[in-house]
Order: sequence, then structure tokens, then C-alpha cells
Amino acid sequence: MIGIQRKTLKGVPTLTVVDSAKQDEPMPVFIYFHGFTSAKEHNLPQAYLLAERGYRVILPDSAYHGERDQDLSKDELNFKFWDIVYQNLKELQDIKDELDRENLIKDRRIGVGGTSLGGITTSAALTMYPWIQASAVMMGSPKPVDFAKQLVDEIEYFGLQIPLSEEKMNELFDFLGAIDLSKQMDKLQGRPLFFWHGDADPVVPFEHSYDFYNEAIKYYKNPENIRFLREVGRDHKVSRFAILEMVNWLELVL
Repeated sequence: MIGIQRKTLKGVPTLTVVDSAKQDEPMPVFIYFHGFTSAKEHNLPQAYLLAERGYRVILPDSAYHGERDQDLSKDELNFKFWDIVYQNLKELQDIKDELDRENLIKDRRIGVGGTSLGGITTSAALTMYPWIQASAVMMGSPKPVDFAKQLVDEIEYFGLQIPLSEEKMNELFDFLGAIDLSKQMDKLQGRPLFFWHGDADPVVPFEHSYDFYNEAIKYYKNPENIRFLREVGRDHKVSRFAILEMVNWLELVL
């Protein structure tokens, strides 16, 4: 039977979805980050399907989300976007370290994925953590510098004030440059990478992931290790079709 456990890992509220009969055994692990304004519980469908196939799935709550909600206004939360990405990246290592300490990862088989904000986190994590064996990016951008510039343009278009000094803005873009996978494709190292994106997405540009894929595939000796799934007419919402395809693919590579 598949069980769901509430756990706090290094201070991060999480759900662990796993076969209850094997919950204390080492298993392949998949850590999945939710989207902006979402929460860990919203990703239980894909977690359940993966757990059925023998994976331990960890669903964290990102900063200011779910159990960590601080009742921020919409604008306040919007301006925390990149802080959340930064925190996700730090906490990803913390979660992995805790799983290692408990000897719950089988044969170093650990993958990372996420939706939108979580997909942006996943792409960035590939620039930092060579221990990631496989990844799934669901309508996320692997081009954080370009995405941040787009967000700044939108803020200025609506006449809003960015609550950052010029110095802080420069620091932000330095940080984003350091985690921009599109500028460091050598760090892919042939690792299995799955993209899904609806081509009518009005939030995260479809072209960011699609153009990246068309360049990144040149870095793969085995092009079957990188897959892009385009869903025609789909907006900023992950479909059941996308979830099933992601699960099927991960079972092959992780």
C-alpha cells in the first residue's frame, strides 16, 4: 500500500510518498518541487504514480508556501520569487543530506523535478549538483536571466516599483547568471532530462525550454537521454498526459 507521511527534513515541511512496506529501505528517490502559489499536496498525483513504481517521492513546501505561508500580499510574494528559488536550491542539498544520513537512497539513484517555479529550480540545480541522476522540468524555464528580464519588463510596464536598489539588482543577475543552465550546458554531463511544456503558456515562455532543448541535444552523445514533449494549445497547467509521460520516462532512466 502506498503511504503518505508528513516529515520535516532539516526544517523543511515535506510529504514522503512511498510503499509503506518498504518505507525504511533504501529506494530510488525523486524530489519534486511545486509551482508558485501552490503547495506540496498539489503534486500528490505524480508522487503516487511514481511510488507505485518503486520510488520514494519527497514533496517539499517552498518558502512562503503551504505550511510555510506567511500571509504575504500578492505583490510581496511576487518580489520574493527569486529568493524562493535560492532557498529551494539550498534546501535541496539539505534534504539530500538528510536522506543520505538515514541511508534511504538506493545506489545513488536520485532525481529532481518540478512544476513552473519548481521546474526553474530543477534546471538551476543541474548547474550546482552533479549528484542529480535525472531531472524533469514541467513548464519551467532553464533561462532564469531571460525570464527575470521579462518579469522586470512586465513590472515596469504596469508602473510598479521594484523594491531593490541598482546594486541589489546587479547582485540578483549575477546570481541568476551563475545558475543559468542555458549558459552552462557542459554541466548537463549527458544526464537524463525531460521537458514538458504547453505551447500556449502565457506565464513561462514555451520558447525558453524549446529553444534550450534544441541546443542542449547537441551536447548529448545519446540523444535519447534528453526528451522534449510539446503539448499543442496547452496553457500554464500540467496535464494528466504530461504527468503520465513524465512517470513513464523516469521509470526508464532512474
